Amino acid sequence: MTQPEPASSPARHPEFAPDTIVVETGRPQRVDGASVNPPIDLSSTFVSAGDISNSPYAYARFDTPAWTPFEEALGQLEHAGLPGLVFGSGLAAISAVISLVPAGGTLIIPTHSYQGALASAEQIAGRQNFDLVTVDIADTEAVIAALDEAGHATAGEAASPGMLWIESPTNPMLEVADVPALTAAAKDRGFLVSVDNTFATPLLQTPLDLGADIVVHSVTKYLAGHSDVVLGAVVTSSTGLREDLHTERSMRGGIAGPFEVWLALRGLRTLAVRLDRAQANAQVIAERLAAHPAVVETRYPGLPNDPGHARASAQMNGFGAIISFTVATADKATAIAEAVRLWTPATSLGGVESLIERRRRHPSEPVTVPEGLIRLSVGIENLDDLWADLEAALA
Repeated sequence: MTQPEPASSPARHPEFAPDTIVVETGRPQRVDGASVNPPIDLSSTFVSAGDISNSPYAYARFDTPAWTPFEEALGQLEHAGLPGLVFGSGLAAISAVISLVPAGGTLIIPTHSYQGALASAEQIAGRQNFDLVTVDIADTEAVIAALDEAGHATAGEAASPGMLWIESPTNPMLEVADVPALTAAAKDRGFLVSVDNTFATPLLQTPLDLGADIVVHSVTKYLAGHSDVVLGAVVTSSTGLREDLHTERSMRGGIAGPFEVWLALRGLRTLAVRLDRAQANAQVIAERLAAHPAVVETRYPGLPNDPGHARASAQMNGFGAIISFTVATADKATAIAEAVRLWTPATSLGGVESLIERRRRHPSEPVTVPEGLIRLSVGIENLDDLWADLEAALA
């Protein structure tokens, strides 16, 4: 099917900064009387006669104008040169990408990846008969050793040796990978490289520029930004990979609703200002947590003594708004999450509101995550109010 032409927008010019692009891209053509915002297209099918492959739209499971503005915007933000692909959830996007690993190949994935990604990888590996290897993604030498071992093990047995999956920073341990070094090593050995960019967003990190083949987002989080939709997305600069992922989405039916994608695009417009405020709040809160006597360890790449600080400074445009800190026991962590009045005890992240969660309350969370670890998604509320509430809970 022919890909529709993107809307004309000043954000398509390379001289515009990302915080301009999030506001201006994916809008209708600038003609007299045109809407400023794209409409919500609710059609499930479209007029098409003759060769269906020449129709920009034919049936809404394959493509729909309801998705086009958001997909165009995300493709521009990630410097892909192609529109992204929106999915019905972040896990649908993750599963579509993992499904590209060939039988007989190997998927190398961080030990502390998002728990849904790990569970999905385990299920798909069993079904498609490929090996699954977990690594400390912050240990570059260990990752390269795993690539070498997997490459030797699959030589001549698979179409490609497999895929390296990178989360950076990781969820919830906030480990930072050396993304340029790992992507170069993986591609030298014939591996595809996919990066989950949910925590960083395209405003803080553009993995395709660092050598990755595919970028994955949980749109539910920062891109949409208001805890009101469940969506995912994939971006790539490869036409072939995009076609494969488009086929996976179409044939498995992991598609998104028009209202949800319209809300995500509306949320994207404020990504820069939301992230600036949340990130500024997170920096101060992380510094205060690091100095608090009840806190055993604080992980935040913006702290100068954080193990990931140097790498994050080199390859990111900021440190994000997720903090993990550890207290002495699981009971203490649970008590803190129950004692807050302003922070919301809930899973997920990336919305305007601040969330708090003891991660090991999820049975599927890796056992290497400390029992007393608390993950904070810092929002855009008043900094002093947030700290006062958290400090009282710590006491």
